[in-house]
Amino acid sequence: MTEIDAGGRDRLALAVLAQYRMATTEQMHLILSPDVRIEQTRRRLLKLRAEGLIDRVTLPQAGRTRVWHPTSYGVQIASAWPELRGRRPPRTATDRTAVRLGVGHALAVTETAVQFLTDARRRGEVCRPLDWLPEVHHPLGGGEAVIPDALLYYRRGAEGEEGVMLRAFVEIDRATMGPERLAAKLGAYARLHSYMPQPIDRRPTLEPAQEEWRRRYPLFPRLLFVLDGTGPAGTKTRIQALHAASKDPAATNLLRTSPVLATPLTDLTRQGPAAPIWHPIHDPEQRVSWMH
Repeated sequence: MTEIDAGGRDRLALAVLAQYRMATTEQMHLILSPDVRIEQTRRRLLKLRAEGLIDRVTLPQAGRTRVWHPTSYGVQIASAWPELRGRRPPRTATDRTAVRLGVGHALAVTETAVQFLTDARRRGEVCRPLDWLPEVHHPLGGGEAVIPDALLYYRRGAEGEEGVMLRAFVEIDRATMGPERLAAKLGAYARLHSYMPQPIDRRPTLEPAQEEWRRRYPLFPRLLFVLDGTGPAGTKTRIQALHAASKDPAATNLLRTSPVLATPLTDLTRQGPAAPIWHPIHDPEQRVSWMH
């Protein structure tokens, strides 16, 4: 069996790529080892590639950026680890052509993760690389589901201290769809917020019916929209579309219990997610931290 540093960053590097789907060399460096020289990260990735666990594609743009992704063999190994139980990525995550065609959105998702991880380290709070879970399936019944771009776990306070756990659904929008289609995602989350599955056994029971999401979370996660691929005018239009959708009665129930916020990716990378850069969609003129 291929030797992996079971207690170190080789294992974490493979786990991150199996979970995130893809990342550039620089992104992997910031996720894994920002405290060392980037050359060490490059050597680690080349070692894992030589062992057949990961591979790369080279983008044709200036700079010839290398994008790393797991191989099917790497996914097979990583999926057996406890930290990745139930997190097997789709088969397209290991296909070079699929990686090349989906690189824009996937790297934006990874870049958003990098910003939250970097900010947590800077603030001395707890958010580890595998606390960012892309594409977690949340059923709505009838074969439908809500699948956020990522689910974020973040704990306020330093390691070993009492702290508040924050959870967030994160949607990264690159302006590849119209504002109304983006706003429709709010309706899907409102449905998830109220969805109660029908029991297979319809006999009376003393247990009260409850929403499906309560099986996973003590509180419904906040919802964060990260907007990319457009300038200030396009960002404003998309936030206005979310604001209009927030007036729907179903969305009102969601907003009553969970913050729904939006920000441009450019602000996220310049100022960090904890800064007051987020627009509450019910009142877009405000600016708040995502932790508010």
